[in-house]
Amino acid sequence: MDTETTPLPRASSRGKSHSRLRPHAAASRRDYLVGILLLLVVVVLWTSSNFVTQDLFEDGYEKPFLVTYLNTSAFSLYLVPYVFRRFYAQNYGKTAREYSHHDGYEPLLTDVDAAESLAVTGSEVDVGDDVLSKPLTTRETANLAAVFCLLWFIANWTVNAALGYTSVASATILSSMSGFFTLGIGRIFRVESLTIVKISAVFTSFVGVVLVSLSDSSQSEPSTPSTGTSHLPSLPLVGDALALFSALFYALYVTLLKVRIRSEERIDMQVFFGFVGLFNILACWPIGVVLHLTGIEPFQLPYTGKAVVAILINMAITLSSDYIYVIAMLKTTPLVVTVGLSLTMPLAVLGDFLLGRPARAQVMVGALVVIFSFLALGLEDSRNSDEKDLIVGARLDQEAGGAGVRLEEEEVSLVG
Repeated sequence: MDTETTPLPRASSRGKSHSRLRPHAAASRRDYLVGILLLLVVVVLWTSSNFVTQDLFEDGYEKPFLVTYLNTSAFSLYLVPYVFRRFYAQNYGKTAREYSHHDGYEPLLTDVDAAESLAVTGSEVDVGDDVLSKPLTTRETANLAAVFCLLWFIANWTVNAALGYTSVASATILSSMSGFFTLGIGRIFRVESLTIVKISAVFTSFVGVVLVSLSDSSQSEPSTPSTGTSHLPSLPLVGDALALFSALFYALYVTLLKVRIRSEERIDMQVFFGFVGLFNILACWPIGVVLHLTGIEPFQLPYTGKAVVAILINMAITLSSDYIYVIAMLKTTPLVVTVGLSLTMPLAVLGDFLLGRPARAQVMVGALVVIFSFLALGLEDSRNSDEKDLIVGARLDQEAGGAGVRLEEEEVSLVG
């Protein structure tokens, strides 16, 4: 008589997952709150940067490519401590083999992680889960940074360049379409669930941006200062297309990071941003040469002390805010940070009020709509254990599990 029993790894995995559901939920809720707080810090920093940039442009120095290039190049400063650590490790007590063993980013385990490590035996660990939980090596981090650098640069440069061809209102409205792109692309890669609340929040946030932008465009504006792009013809279709490209590439890079990294514990963010800055320095300068030779953006160094200070402040803000922004995204979701960044508009309204520039009623309404949409999205996303996707009628993790680890296979393919 055959007494061999068939192992049930799936049933064991499910039981194990249910037993750890409550500590997982508590840790996830705590991380989510930290991510929201970090996002609010980013909103303050980016709003401050907007005021500095506006002052820089009004001073007559408008060089969108050069400003974007310098801001991104500042990330390379993050490589300084990394190079110092490698030098110290190779010359003081660590062999190259020992250092390569600890080359990946390995954070300390939390209580929940330690309990999970003790509970999971070698036979229960799925191959895909093991690959996806491993820290990224330096080579993998550099490869990801190369892709991110391209997408990030295009997203930021196109929105700045759009201002040279179309109105500020049009550029702002179309670039705010990133919420729709992020929701759609995030759903394709199963990092965002498609729910009625999320769709409504994205739409109302967009309406709020439209109200503020149209109100600004209807106000009488002073004569435009002579800028680096003022000689260009007014081509609204070109400017609108650039603003839409910015929204699309923003959604692509923020979703790429969430899918590829999954958790900030898997990557050394300083090394990542350091490589982004290095690749920007090495790969993007030919674009500036082409823009100079074609006359689209002639190269010109800042000619006033005020412009130099503004550029340095912007570089410092970019150096810190983008680092915090990615951490906030990894602790929450791409859609939350995308809609959350619209809070720069209400904060800008407050800043204008403090500077003695009273806002119109339409602007106030638009700002309140943006705040309401963010709060609604935050409450919906914090209940991630209950949200059901409109397409599959269930949570995405349940749908992926019933399909036989289809999600795991897709994500593992991204690792390669």
